[in-house]
Amino acid sequence: MAAATRLLPWRRRGLVASLAALALFAAALPARADVWVVVPTSSSVKAMSQKELVDLYMGRSRAFPDGTFALPFDLPRDDPGRAAFYKSLTGMDLAQINSYWSRLMFSGQTLPPQPLPGEAAMADLVRRNPSAVGYLLQEPAADKGLRVVLVLKAPK
Repeated sequence: MAAATRLLPWRRRGLVASLAALALFAAALPARADVWVVVPTSSSVKAMSQKELVDLYMGRSRAFPDGTFALPFDLPRDDPGRAAFYKSLTGMDLAQINSYWSRLMFSGQTLPPQPLPGEAAMADLVRRNPSAVGYLLQEPAADKGLRVVLVLKAPK
């Protein structure tokens, strides 16, 4: 009985390697966090609903709720922050979002939001462009040039 419960040395190493790989994979996953949607303080937009934001980021609208032109910005295609944003916004994962945009671009209907290299670039560009809208994974509390118009709660 005791011999049946003991692992052979080569199986023990395989188990340890599997557990180590699982730990590395878990560490690479983004932590659940809220996402702050921001516009510049010079924008006339004071708040947005989740539906209005979905319409902007899914190519269904090109204007803010007040009718002014909107220029949405995004993080790079495989960025974990982008995954967190779209999961919070639409409930879809990155594969679904990328597939959605591939279909729309192939049909020539519209183009996806302009990707930027990172959150710092997004905050900087949104701060300088009155038509811009973007998102951050850290609350921009100390930033006087950005206004939070919506906070997307992390999905459970």
